[in-house]
Amino acid sequence: MTRDEAVRPRTGRNRSRNRKNRVTVKDVAERAGVGTMTVSRALRAPDSVSAKLRERIEQAVADLGYVPNRLAGGLASSRTRTVPVIIPSLSNAVFPDIVEGISSVLQRHDLQILLGNTQYSLAAEEALVSTFLSWSPDGVIITGLEHSERTRRMLAAAGIPVVEIVEWGEAPIDMNVGLSHVAAGRAMGEYLIGQGYRRIAFVGPQMERDVRAAKRLEGLRTALAAAGQEGGPALSLDRPSAVRAGGDAVSQLLGEAPDIDAVFFANDDMAVGGLLECQRRGIAVPGSLAIAGFNGLEFSGEVMPRLTTILTPRHEIGRRAAEMLVARLAGQAVAETRVDVGFTLLRRESA
Repeated sequence: MTRDEAVRPRTGRNRSRNRKNRVTVKDVAERAGVGTMTVSRALRAPDSVSAKLRERIEQAVADLGYVPNRLAGGLASSRTRTVPVIIPSLSNAVFPDIVEGISSVLQRHDLQILLGNTQYSLAAEEALVSTFLSWSPDGVIITGLEHSERTRRMLAAAGIPVVEIVEWGEAPIDMNVGLSHVAAGRAMGEYLIGQGYRRIAFVGPQMERDVRAAKRLEGLRTALAAAGQEGGPALSLDRPSAVRAGGDAVSQLLGEAPDIDAVFFANDDMAVGGLLECQRRGIAVPGSLAIAGFNGLEFSGEVMPRLTTILTPRHEIGRRAAEMLVARLAGQAVAETRVDVGFTLLRRESA
């Protein structure tokens, strides 16, 4: 996804962003070369203006990332005390920890969370951002760095603090706190190679949509290439991450590539499912097949053998994101607008 300078704040990341900077009907009118009343009428009742004029206004709206403000004019400059938190899944055990970290900070500052679930769809994310921004939130916390171009424009034009979370990268819209999933995948790959495994397979859920899982695979492949190894197959499941999905993945992998000696799963729940499937089949772990996961969920340390995994600081990600947003709302400069919280490789008995 292109992250060009056109969608980033023009006066620097440490500038306090507020509603004085948001795109208005007047801005749209100037871009389209019409009056503000014409813009308002076209947005409220599109059939009330000519098709040619409507097209010009719609193009100006798209170019500027304008989102209509549904609050009354007298309230438009007032704070609503709300912060949309947009996540890709309600079933993934990772995100409740992140939301709890966010909530622990926002509640102390009388800010309420509006929770949105994209189901890993960029189109759904775009629709949620448009809806949430139309109600004039105080800020937005959104998962990941990959968004549609329109989503990026809307967030950049909103004139409010925006924090992208979970993934860490070079060109955030405004602020960013997370970790490098490529680096995490490479770290696990290097560990498994160091343990003597050579045919290392990877399993991820719907990787055409879950880009962070795909980046963990990228990191694993980087480690394998550096060691001069081809590794094993990569399996992208056609369903969300779940325990049963991990068991089915092991069955499929052993049928297609019986010589694999390790499996790196994109999430702990699938890894535990793979571990249980091995136990059902009488396959020794790690003697015959090593199993590794990702996220360091609590139950990963309760199974036998305990799961080798990568611990991600989920609560810290949420807390740091909320603290950055609150600081901006208070008019304070944020010293670090890109925070890499890192990760920890938990070396346990499964690999």
